[in-house]
Amino acid sequence: MTTLYSVPKTATFDEAERSRVISAYDVAGARAKGQLDDIVAFAAELCGAPVALLSLVEEEYQRFLARTGFDLEQTPRSMSFCAHAMHHHEVMEVPDAQADLRFVDNPLVTGEPYVRFYAGAPLVSSEGVPLGALCVLANEPREGLTRFQRDGLTLLAKAAMGRLDDRRTAREQAMAEAEARRTLEASDLKFRTLADTMPQMVWSTLPDGFHDYFNARWYEFTGTPVGTTDGEGWNDMFHPDDQDRAWAIWRQSLETGEPYNIEYRLRHFDGTYRWVLGRALPVRDENGAIQRWFGTCTDIHEQKLAYEEREVISQELSHRIKNIFAVIAGLIAFSARGKPEFAGIATDLRHRINALGRAHDFVRPHSANSRPAAAQNSLHGLLQELFEPYQRIDGARISVTGDDVSIDDRSATPLALMFHELATNATKYGALATELGTVRITVTANDETVALNWCEQGGPSVTTPTTPAGFGTQLIEMSAVRQLGGSVNRTWNDEGLIVDLTIPKAAFSR
Repeated sequence: MTTLYSVPKTATFDEAERSRVISAYDVAGARAKGQLDDIVAFAAELCGAPVALLSLVEEEYQRFLARTGFDLEQTPRSMSFCAHAMHHHEVMEVPDAQADLRFVDNPLVTGEPYVRFYAGAPLVSSEGVPLGALCVLANEPREGLTRFQRDGLTLLAKAAMGRLDDRRTAREQAMAEAEARRTLEASDLKFRTLADTMPQMVWSTLPDGFHDYFNARWYEFTGTPVGTTDGEGWNDMFHPDDQDRAWAIWRQSLETGEPYNIEYRLRHFDGTYRWVLGRALPVRDENGAIQRWFGTCTDIHEQKLAYEEREVISQELSHRIKNIFAVIAGLIAFSARGKPEFAGIATDLRHRINALGRAHDFVRPHSANSRPAAAQNSLHGLLQELFEPYQRIDGARISVTGDDVSIDDRSATPLALMFHELATNATKYGALATELGTVRITVTANDETVALNWCEQGGPSVTTPTTPAGFGTQLIEMSAVRQLGGSVNRTWNDEGLIVDLTIPKAAFSR
């Protein structure tokens, strides 16, 4: 018989303050553009859970900004596990919801999707206001997450908040600039009054770029005497390493009339340099001639440092996942030593895992030093990375031609498995089994689909197999059809195998 246990009630928070903070975020835009889908998918994969959600808990409902394995877009707050998790300082875990007094009668537990296990990392705003949680669900009880999974879920929750904060900052910036432009066009006096009350540095120039106005925030930030940065004197405030770049971009805007947008380091009154986002737009008359330029400088130093820290964390997490592939491949090889009869199976499995590792390493976040030479969203680049072990020195054994297609981390895995199997089979039985055999992959893309033609030549004569399809063939079918939503057609010619793959273009990249 299941034993129910009780837990302390969660903390409460002023709902009016929570509503005010939530309204500052562009949550609808984040959900509509799917900017959090990859984080939710990664959380599900990391924790081995069928369901992952990123929830925003409002006064009456909890809305899901991103979800995988779950159909509903929102549920009543009374059903929400995340309403409890968001008040925790770390990941909240419910090993068995049927043994928890908070959730034993919850409709999500007693009915679809029959939640038994829950783990959620809180989402907290920069003001310290709890907003919701990044959570994973399962319909079977568990003892809990591993330390690595808890740490990973926490990091993913912070990354999600980082993206939401970036959208919030951009939204507030855009609203402030739009309001400033409307006011400036109505009255120069109102502009100056408004500019001096803004928390941002505001400046304006003549049509030729001569700076003739800076607001009070500029002088407070730089500590320079009023008027000393007019004309070209403002450039001396930039970090020496940024001056040439800033001048080049500013001249480009003056020549073309394009908006000015740049990040640079600006000298603070205390002598240090802080990262600043500089933006400017031209104001034109009815004939399109530029009358003035109005610009802003926004201190983004802390945001810049936080972004760099998130990038380091993301790269470290991806590096650890890459190491996991290597560890698993090593364990398989080690285990097969004691059982020679499984050596062939172990070798195939190890090679498949290595192929997945190469695909992950290709699309994962990289530093400037470790980034692949090919664009990380390039299908050609991924295929060249996968086929490198099969090439001759002259690189002519396997060729990839035709259209390039953008890919992402979601499609890289089935693509890697599929083409690894084709290359492996060609090495064992097809064109790559001979010294002079070649394989040509041709990519043809249109607005709806992508056709990939695998053509083997110069190998042994092949015939249609009479035995049932093996695991490798089934794996290709699963990758192309079930995961990518496409189709596979094989032609067994005397000259070599031809495989035609047709896959929806949307399956390659979000």
